[in-house]
Amino acid sequence: MSSPSIEQLEQMVADLLAEAGKLGASAADAAVSSSSGLSLTVRMGETETIEHTRDQGLGISVYFGQRKGTASTTDLKPAALREAVSKACTIARNTSEDDCAGLADPEYLATDYPDLDLYHPWAISPDEAAAVALQAEQAARDVDPRISNSEGATLSTQSGSFIYGNSHGFVGGYPTSRHTLSCVVLSQDGDCMQRDYWYDSRRDWRQLAAPENIGRKAAERVLAKLHARQLGTCQAPVIFRADIAPGMLRSLTGAIRGHAQYRQSSFLLDSLGEQIFPEWVDIREDPLIPLGLASAPFDNEGVATYAKHLVRDGRLETYILDSYSARKLGMKTTGNAGGVRNLSIGSGDMGLDDMLKEMDTGLLVTELMGQGLNPVTGDYSRGAAGFWVENGAIQYPVEEITIAGNMKDMFRQLVAVGNDNDIPGSVKTGSWWIENMTIAGC
Repeated sequence: MSSPSIEQLEQMVADLLAEAGKLGASAADAAVSSSSGLSLTVRMGETETIEHTRDQGLGISVYFGQRKGTASTTDLKPAALREAVSKACTIARNTSEDDCAGLADPEYLATDYPDLDLYHPWAISPDEAAAVALQAEQAARDVDPRISNSEGATLSTQSGSFIYGNSHGFVGGYPTSRHTLSCVVLSQDGDCMQRDYWYDSRRDWRQLAAPENIGRKAAERVLAKLHARQLGTCQAPVIFRADIAPGMLRSLTGAIRGHAQYRQSSFLLDSLGEQIFPEWVDIREDPLIPLGLASAPFDNEGVATYAKHLVRDGRLETYILDSYSARKLGMKTTGNAGGVRNLSIGSGDMGLDDMLKEMDTGLLVTELMGQGLNPVTGDYSRGAAGFWVENGAIQYPVEEITIAGNMKDMFRQLVAVGNDNDIPGSVKTGSWWIENMTIAGC
């Protein structure tokens, strides 16, 4: 069975909104999506799994004044859609009023938005997908005889469509695609065994990194971890390598979300306009980047998205707000219902090797374990692994250590961001050099 067309999805949304009106709702909005794809994994030179995926879903919110009810379904048949609307209405009628509930204000809705070139379907057969994945895995295994085993290489490709509409008259949608190739391998030397990976993900499959490059990088990463040591407790500078540095930016966005602010559950509570980073730091969101993995012309409420500074000259310029959190804070939505899209931080002119030389002695973190951030106090403690650096060069790998600090202090002690920001994903950052943290053996 073929996936519904955009026109069919638009009609579903229109029917839902009409049904909500018939049942007495004063306002409503609905979103529907449908996607299909292929995921194939090879392991040790053989095809291990082939999965054809087909996903669809719909969510509707209705309002009776300022009482809200929501319902969702994965069944897009007309009877199931009507039942979802009926359930949402029943919930709304039995819910307390909320002064901040309601659709986005009409003046903020997208009216004329650009085509962001997000749809590049890949008509690849399972045999062709297996050939690509096998190239990645074989390239990794060919690097060194110590690559002793593999968890496989996986190629996944997915295409679909998304439609959102509300009773203000907004209906909008667009098709999207995403293609990912990854490789996970294990290395062994004597009693020492390590695991690592690499990947790439793109809207346009033609832009994926060569499978041989992905395999070789996975192999190089896992070989470098062999014969890791522990460290004694110390205070030292720490560099978070570029591929894990996005977690630092996500800690920032979590703290400046409107919902964290009005609930008073943020270590950056009431920090708007304050200096939270050194003056040289600029952090931006740009949802309108063509081909961007997180690009969207409007947010989950139909509000037009736009490029903006979150931090300029080290100062916090805005919170991240949907309509509800904006009303709770007496502010305006920032077009961020559904999250932050295409986050980036400005970098200097140093690559990672330059940063290591400048740091001279300290820790390069390449892996983090656990969820060790207290969102209210900012206290940070994570299991980690990486490399010990002396005389400006990597000396040996380390593991079973803990790094600790406070996120507010870590932001203020950011010494540099590297220009090694060619990492996959929707968050663009180079490596982060933090002036001082506590490092402890486990």
